[in-house]
Amino acid sequence: MTQRACCKRLEVPTVIRAPGGVVPLLLVAAIFALELRLPAQQSPAESPAEVRITSSRDGTQQAAALFVPPGAAASDRGSRVPLLVYLHSWSTDYKTTGGVAEALRECRRRGWAYLSPDFRGVNDHPEACASDLAVEDVLDSVNYAKQQARVDEKRIYLLGSSGGGHMALVMAERAPKVWAAVSVWVPIADLAAWYQFSKATGSQYYQMMEKCCGGPPGTAETDKQYRQRSSLPFLSNAKGIRIAIDSGIRDGHAGAAVPLSQSLLAFNALARANGYPDKAFPAEDIEFMTREARVPDHLAGETEEEAGRRQKIVLRRTAGPVRLTIFDGAHSVDVPTGIRWFE
Repeated sequence: MTQRACCKRLEVPTVIRAPGGVVPLLLVAAIFALELRLPAQQSPAESPAEVRITSSRDGTQQAAALFVPPGAAASDRGSRVPLLVYLHSWSTDYKTTGGVAEALRECRRRGWAYLSPDFRGVNDHPEACASDLAVEDVLDSVNYAKQQARVDEKRIYLLGSSGGGHMALVMAERAPKVWAAVSVWVPIADLAAWYQFSKATGSQYYQMMEKCCGGPPGTAETDKQYRQRSSLPFLSNAKGIRIAIDSGIRDGHAGAAVPLSQSLLAFNALARANGYPDKAFPAEDIEFMTREARVPDHLAGETEEEAGRRQKIVLRRTAGPVRLTIFDGAHSVDVPTGIRWFE
């Protein structure tokens, strides 16, 4: 019903009789208009289900949120639907991470299935932070979703930002055949380097990494943990996957958590893995952009317009199936833009 049609209906009577007196039409109209502005209550069919999935690695029950669009259950008939796997950030879990509402809304609108695994929650203990257990949790949750919904296995998409971007890159190199495409925002690719940055800037994250990896880098055992939980040494395994890395030019400055170099080095590794070494950024450009929070003059022409983005693109470069976008911002994610790229 349009607002104009609703107003026409209210023009006919002047008063409404009610027990105990007369209610002015103006009050009724105001109440009715208020009801029109209230958000519609979400029906159970549109809400994600809180599920528990048995870990194939240690047998524990692991949490996830799963939304199956109406008519797309495994028992229904019809065409298969895409699945969006949305990964939570470093200090949150699958329910409290930013962007959940947007990701769900975009999936409902498109008729996609939505999955948000917990993969051992906040990264402050050894079982989390891209451990073998956490990696297996993500894969177990995808298998569970395929049992519950008619998932198109050729359209399973992975999206994460910050700590979720860290995990998305790890999942890309650990299980490259699962993902049709991966959208990574402001990620961490090298934990040991990020540890040094976080300690130097006084953020909480270096202490959280110590809890995950058994202490600071510098011993054979902890160095092994920092390396194994990073994607950068292993990104050649993600050769051939469509991966979009998006980062803010001012990330790592003024309290923003992750230096731009993490994204640039990840792009370089993927560019080389896919046979485009000429697209890799030289060390001096990486150092300049990370330090100065601006694009050097000789790269200023590498940009383009993209409708619908929240922040302007200041640099874009493609290397085969891999795309790097540097936007005019800091440490943030634009979930609708990431999902539009999947389409």
